[in-house]
Amino acid sequence: MSTFAKRERLLLADLLETAGPEAPTLCEGWQTRDLAAHVVVRERRPDAAGGILIKQLASRLDKVMEEFAAKPYEELLQLIRTGPPRFSPFQLKQLDEASNTIEFYVHTEDVRRARPDWTARELDPVFQDALWSRLERTARLMGRGTPTGLVLRRADGRTAVANRGTPVVTATGEPSELLLFLYGRQSAAKVELDGEKDAIAKLSGGKQLGI
Repeated sequence: MSTFAKRERLLLADLLETAGPEAPTLCEGWQTRDLAAHVVVRERRPDAAGGILIKQLASRLDKVMEEFAAKPYEELLQLIRTGPPRFSPFQLKQLDEASNTIEFYVHTEDVRRARPDWTARELDPVFQDALWSRLERTARLMGRGTPTGLVLRRADGRTAVANRGTPVVTATGEPSELLLFLYGRQSAAKVELDGEKDAIAKLSGGKQLGI
């Protein structure tokens, strides 16, 4: 497993362990047990994980998720720590880095920021650049459903277009915060929004961001 993905994986597992199985998360309707089950199913049950994106498979995903959520919590955490099974595509370093860095970073923050006393992590510049690189590649996909145009801007002025619609809202912040915003965690992301008042309200209050 690659450096960033492995680090965020282990951090997520530690946070889930500390929080316990019934702690809140930023994922609507999910407690930490549900989030842990999601992570395990995504890596270990590709026959069901397709339901994350394909509506026709959603009922199967729900059933398998329930089965895993019923397992002992400690077993779920161990499965997260040990990673995917031997012949899983996620064992490939390139795929692990491409898919799991964002997955585990976002879910780590789902646990951290559901607490009332959370504070933002200080992330090193190399990791911020890695998140920005992934953000640039996924911006159009994740922002395609927004009711306004959306531009993501780093503090140094670099931008990525998530939606070319009008009117345009510009979200400014660190790559880690812009990533959370784009992945549907608008209320917890530390970003500044510039644009027409009504457009900002539509963008902030809706659920059009994320998968």
